Amino acid sequence: MAKDKPPPFEIPAEMRSIAEQSLEQAKLAFDKFTAAAHQAVNTFEGRAKTAQAGAKDVGERAMSYAEENVSNAFAFAQKVVQAKDMTDLMQLQAEFIKTQMHTLSEQAKELGQTATKHAIDAAKSHS
Repeated sequence: MAKDKPPPFEIPAEMRSIAEQSLEQAKLAFDKFTAAAHQAVNTFEGRAKTAQAGAKDVGERAMSYAEENVSNAFAFAQKVVQAKDMTDLMQLQAEFIKTQMHTLSEQAKELGQTATKHAIDAAKSHS
């Protein structure tokens, strides 16, 4: 007795069509997800670069101001060494304090403006 083989399994055409459509929709959804992920990464990188550039600028200005202030202090020390008497020394001290207070005020103002500008630029790049 020969065994009867079951008929070969065939996928109906409608089912194959539905599977192909589902696969195509899944591929489109994945492509959209990938594009959105790339866009998010690019946006984040842009924001990070903007923030990094701002931080670098503020840091460079702060270092420049520190160098200027140290230079001013050395110049003051040189004048103190050459002072003739206590009156001369007190006058030098008063001038140095007045000049340095003005300089520090201007530096703080400029640093604040720079930091604010970079914060605004970074916020704009987030939009």
